[in-house]
Amino acid sequence: MRCANGIEARQVDELAINIDPIQAGGRLTGDAMKAVIAYGDGYSVCDNCRKPNRLDYISKPPIAEFHKDVAAWLNMDAVRTVPGARRGFQAVAHTYVQKGDPVLLTSLSHYTEFLAVEGAGGVACEIPANDLRMVTPDATAAKIEEVKNQSGKVPVLAFIDHVDYQFGNMHDVKGIAKVCHQYDIPVLYNGAYTVGILPVNGKDLGVDFVVGSGHKSMAAPAPSGILATTAERAAEVFRTTAIIGDVTQRKFGIKEPEMMGCTLMGVTLIGMMASFPHVRERVKHFGRELENNRIIVEGLCSVDGTKILSEMPRKHTLTRADTICSFDKVAETHKKRGFYFSSALEERGVTGVIPGATKVWKFNTYGMTDKQAKYLAEVFADIAQENGLSVKK
Repeated sequence: MRCANGIEARQVDELAINIDPIQAGGRLTGDAMKAVIAYGDGYSVCDNCRKPNRLDYISKPPIAEFHKDVAAWLNMDAVRTVPGARRGFQAVAHTYVQKGDPVLLTSLSHYTEFLAVEGAGGVACEIPANDLRMVTPDATAAKIEEVKNQSGKVPVLAFIDHVDYQFGNMHDVKGIAKVCHQYDIPVLYNGAYTVGILPVNGKDLGVDFVVGSGHKSMAAPAPSGILATTAERAAEVFRTTAIIGDVTQRKFGIKEPEMMGCTLMGVTLIGMMASFPHVRERVKHFGRELENNRIIVEGLCSVDGTKILSEMPRKHTLTRADTICSFDKVAETHKKRGFYFSSALEERGVTGVIPGATKVWKFNTYGMTDKQAKYLAEVFADIAQENGLSVKK
């Protein structure tokens, strides 16, 4: 079935249980689907744009109110929508980082955080994770001192992931932020896997910026995201333009350079707005998501030789598994090699595992029903038994 000439209709989530690690939190709600159709045109939200001609001032549809609601929801003072979390990283880095400035990241940071630092001319200084793959306040303090001693400079900014993309581990952002502030280092909280998934309180965490991903965790179309700040930092990152044309003497009002004036003009913004009431409600029930994840992890670990590389017990639904001594043993002699595993899953209505992956792979159980969770746990055991692997009851 095609939705247009040469473009197949996508039916992944309609026809299968999707455990793709980056897709689970971005599935659109029914309201967002309807909004996508109604506001699909490029500049659809600009119908009622009036002076001062800026996105976050538009009242119909209620974009201005949405910005206020998101700020209050995150317990921050100001919010802007951005084309993905990476543009939030970029805006903050461009504001504070100059050529040669050291910037704190972690050994588990996403590549887009590194690119944001590189684009601003900064130097990446990684806080190492410990043997448990956790980033700690003590390691943060040690890294700051190391950078200070080696370069003579204190890092000008810190990017800290609350839940990292590699293992789905939850790090002590509050403790790390406290350490950074002792050195007057502003802290950017990377909530790509938390904002829209579980409760986030920026001021309680003690961070200066909260960045979220609409298409990863807020049931929104791509590319979309949010950048929230404290009142103090808002005046810096959301500063307004001062440039003047030398021939025309033109000025550009209250446009914001880091936002390039306006950000999400249409379907991405409206989709995020339409899903927001559902997202705001679903974060209250994250405990149920963890319970379903526990059921699935237990089912996977019932297969002898399987290990979970993420922290246990799980605090997030993004999980990294090591099946080198279980499913990969089958791949060594199977006629399909490692592709047998994803094929077996798809035959049972499960998708999202990288084809051919049987050694180390990630999955995300967010958004499943209890029935789906129990079924998936049984599927892992069923595939194992079918291929001669030992399964614990």
